[in-house]
Formats: sequence, C-alpha cells, structure tokens
Amino acid sequence: MRKSIIFSLTLLAMLGMPALAAAQDGIDTGDNAWILTSSALVLLMTGPGLALFYGGLVRKKNILGTMMQSFAMMALMTMLWALYGYSLSFAGGNAFIGGLDHLFLAGVGTEPNGTIPHLTFMVFQLMFAIITPALITGAFAERMKFSAMLVFMALWATVVYFPMVHMVWGGGFLSGDGVIPTLDFAGGTVVHISSGVSALVVAMYLGKRKGYPSETMRPHNLALAFIGACLLWVGWFGFNAGSALAADGLAAAAFVNTHFAASAAVVGWLVVEWLRDGKPSILGGITGAVAGLVAVTPASGFVGPMDSIIIGLVAGMVCYYFVAVLKAKLGYDDSLDAFGVHGIGGTVGALLTGVFAREAVGGAPGLLESNAMQFVNNGLGALLTWALAAVATIIILKIVDAIIGVRVSDTDEITGLDLTQHGEEAYQL
Repeated sequence: MRKSIIFSLTLLAMLGMPALAAAQDGIDTGDNAWILTSSALVLLMTGPGLALFYGGLVRKKNILGTMMQSFAMMALMTMLWALYGYSLSFAGGNAFIGGLDHLFLAGVGTEPNGTIPHLTFMVFQLMFAIITPALITGAFAERMKFSAMLVFMALWATVVYFPMVHMVWGGGFLSGDGVIPTLDFAGGTVVHISSGVSALVVAMYLGKRKGYPSETMRPHNLALAFIGACLLWVGWFGFNAGSALAADGLAAAAFVNTHFAASAAVVGWLVVEWLRDGKPSILGGITGAVAGLVAVTPASGFVGPMDSIIIGLVAGMVCYYFVAVLKAKLGYDDSLDAFGVHGIGGTVGALLTGVFAREAVGGAPGLLESNAMQFVNNGLGALLTWALAAVATIIILKIVDAIIGVRVSDTDEITGLDLTQHGEEAYQL
C-alpha cells in the first residue's frame, strides 16, 4: 500500500513537470494555446471568410479574381512580415517606425514575450497584417490589375500599415505611453481606419466601373457572401479576444463585447433599411454585422457589454447611411463598401471607445467617467490615421500607375478579371 502511494505521488509529480517547466520559463501553456487558436481564427477571416464574402458580392466573371486577391495577401504579407515587417512594427525604434533588430525574424524564438512565446506573438500579429490590406480590395473590386495590386499592397504595408502598428501597439507616439495615447484594443485605427480610408482613395483614383451606376451590378451569389460573413463573425473572436494576449477575464470581456456589438449592428442596420426600403435584406444584415464587428474592435477590451450594444447600434445605422445614401450622393464607386463599413465603422468605433471606456474593464476611463481627454486623444488618433492613409495611398498609386498602370483595359474589364488576369472561370455553365 505504501509503495503504491509513493508510486502514485511520483507519477503525479512527473506529469506535473511540463507545467512546472512552463511556469519556470515564463510561458503559460493556456495563454499560448489560446493565442495560437486565435491566430488560426484571424487567418480564417481572410481565407475563406473575406474571400467568400467579397467573392459572393461581385459579378460572376470576377469571383476568382476577387478571391485570389485575398488569398494572395496570405502569401505576400507573410513574406514581407518575415523579412522586415515584424521588425518595423515591433522592434525598438522611434516614435513613428520600429527598428531593424528583428530583420529576417532575428531574435524571434520560443523565449517568453509576456506569457507566450515570442513566435506566438509574432504569428498572431502577422494575421492582422494579412487581413488589413485584403480589406482594401473590396473598394477596387472588378477593375484593378493583379500585378498592380501586388505592388501597391507591398508598398502600402511598408509605408502605412507597419508604421501604424508601431505607433499604436509598438511603443510609438499613439501608444499608451505616447504623446497622444490612443485606446485601440484590436485595430480600429491600425486596421480599419487605415484600410477603409485607403480604400476610398483607391476607388476614387481608379474611377467607376464601366457602366456604374446605370447598369445593375448586383452580387452574383449572396449565399457565398452570407457564409463568408458568418466566418468573419466567428473569426473575429480571435481578432478581438485574442488581442488580450492571454486566456483571462479581459479576453472574456472582449469576446462578449464582440458578439453583442455585431448582433446590435445587425438590428440597427435592418431596422433602418426596413423602414426606408420596405424589406430587411440578407445583404443588409451581413453588412451590418461586419460594421458592428469593425466598430467594436478598438473598444472590445475597454468597454462593458451594454456599451458594446450601443456601439453596435450606432455603427449599424451610421454605416447604413454612408453605404445606402451618401455614396450615391457623392458619386464614388466603392465596389463592396470597404470605406463605408471599415473607414466609417472604424472611425465611429474609435470615437465611441473614447466615450465608453471603463477603468474597471481595461484600466482606462473615457468621457463618461470624466476623462474627456481620452475622447480627444482617440479623435486625434483617428484624424492622424485618416491623414497618413490618404496621403500615402495617393502617392503610392501614382508611383505604381506610372510604372505599370493600375487599371485593367476596358476590354479586360468587360470580359472579367477571372479570364483576363488568371485565365480561369469559376462556373462552367
């Protein structure tokens, strides 16, 4: 009996050794498992989520070309991130851009970065670098050369995205300790405002699609778009709750806020659409959901559940106005409403984060808790992001246009990007 007790205790001790070793080297296995899972969820948002969402919204002659743009970002941004993107984003540098310490991922291994391995942190942030430029493709869908898109995105990531990451999350002047401390939990400024504003600039620079708006250009497969939107909703839990970088209460708060805001935005969008147009549409519902997810992204780790519902409702209604009313009045052709959802939704979210931030949730009070400066700082952060994205995008477009041209020919556009850019057809009918 005594020997069996000793054997059992010894076995338990041996089984506990990996956990003890993890604790000793600073790695929490639960945190690591959650962030690796979140990384996969964020990648799911691009392919298949965004690829299906955008692919279903274009005409059938452009579905493969549109999906290929999202898929290409999965490969291109990974290469840039490994070569220099991660270093420019998170290595020590100045207030605007990171340094060169992590070029070619030097010094990025299994050593702790907080409670997770450095590699885990690096790959989680990579997934954000993949989806951010992919969001822009919705604005120029059906009319941009694939070659020009690749060059544009590589330059855009280098000039806009990597510096934005460093400024907000890498210790730059918009970070918590910076000159203008901006609250952005998971990418309201870094991801959505930067991509949404750039999307508007690209759409205006390229001009309207042939036949727009006189010809009907309805989505060719709303079922695919619906599936894509649902995948985006699920993946967004990794996007926001994963940004806690731990499997803790903050992750739980971000998870709940994400879901509540998306649900409220669907309600907000559909109510306005139903009152205005007489019918609630599937397209409106899924677009509203994405708008709510966008708006709650900067706020998800700073606000309470009821705050997130208000943020979602406001985002759904405001984004509906920009997509269904203002776009037609201004006359620009943002093919899949990247600006109306991400640029406007991200701005709404950034501002409302400054209003509803709760000290008890994320440690930073907002306007409702008598900290008006936080609202001001978030407004300034949003404004500076608008300026950087707009100016940099127009310069990059002019450079790429001068070298290889950015828009397909009229003949290629009429034929469709699937055949002219990739030599393939999605449907053999």
